[in-house]
Amino acid sequence: MSAAFDAVADAPGRVNLLGEHTDYNDGFVLPVAIRQRTRVSMRRNGTAAFALHAKELAQTVRFSFDEPPTDHFASYVYGCLVLARARRAQIPGLDIEVSSDVPMGVGLSSSAALEVATLRCLRELLSLPFDDVEIAQLAQKAEIEFAHVRCGIMDQMASSLAGTERALLIDTRSLDRRDVPLPLGSVVLVLDSGVARTLAGSGYNQRRGECEAAARQLGVVSLRDVPGLDAIERLPDLLRRRARHVFTENARVLQAAEMTDAAAFGQLMNASHASLRDDYEVSTPELDQLVALLQSHPGVYGARLTGAGFGGACVALCKAQHVQSVADAVLAQYNAAGHKGRQLVP
Repeated sequence: MSAAFDAVADAPGRVNLLGEHTDYNDGFVLPVAIRQRTRVSMRRNGTAAFALHAKELAQTVRFSFDEPPTDHFASYVYGCLVLARARRAQIPGLDIEVSSDVPMGVGLSSSAALEVATLRCLRELLSLPFDDVEIAQLAQKAEIEFAHVRCGIMDQMASSLAGTERALLIDTRSLDRRDVPLPLGSVVLVLDSGVARTLAGSGYNQRRGECEAAARQLGVVSLRDVPGLDAIERLPDLLRRRARHVFTENARVLQAAEMTDAAAFGQLMNASHASLRDDYEVSTPELDQLVALLQSHPGVYGARLTGAGFGGACVALCKAQHVQSVADAVLAQYNAAGHKGRQLVP
């Protein structure tokens, strides 16, 4: 694929500071975009078929609307094409090239970045009337219907609308949103635990089902609508713990969105990790170890796992002047125990 492209677009990955597993419960989230991005390039090829080349995978997949791709990574792009066509877009055969430095499989939303970049590129190529919220909604639908991950809309909203300097408070029910400045003098650090995870093959869909079961037993549309912890205490043990995490996590997001104090913000992140570990049960021993090392470092305000869990990355809010020394010291300790952690952001 050496000829010039007709359209090029990109989209960032994201890291979630607070609000894990709340988006598919109509709750509140607080993500921030990261500097790593996925780039999608397209050109018309004069046929009715598609040739998708993934540079980092050194792989080309060919498919059409009548013959969908069987490769999983191509299903995200295919889903975006199908949904755009369903919105009356006249989509010609295309050569599509994807390149990305968003780390995959660590909880930084590489799939959302691919979906949003694909839809942005289609918008540019075909002058489609999709605004940034519609792009996020189509991207989410593509992931649910074609990659079979029953995700909420946080990742796609963050990739489509968030910046790297401020977090984005999103009400995932109304899609109301506003920028939230990071506490003064703080910097976001993201470390990979070295334990890969895949959403579709993990307990992600199971957790969503448990939340829906809890909401049914409580007689509410979603756990967003639970009036207080007293109601949750009547649930069976497993569902009680799942619902308690969602309720308390929503409260932490709303508290953090009003905070300017980095230490207080960090304490909310620490509490979030404990809830994800004990009530939601999506952490791993490696994530717990890495988070504990971060939390004990004097240059760290707070730390937690980020993303769906079951492996992947941790996020820490650090003192700006110490962020690199924190990363170096914590990874040295963590990897000395035989792990393969690495720094992802900044």
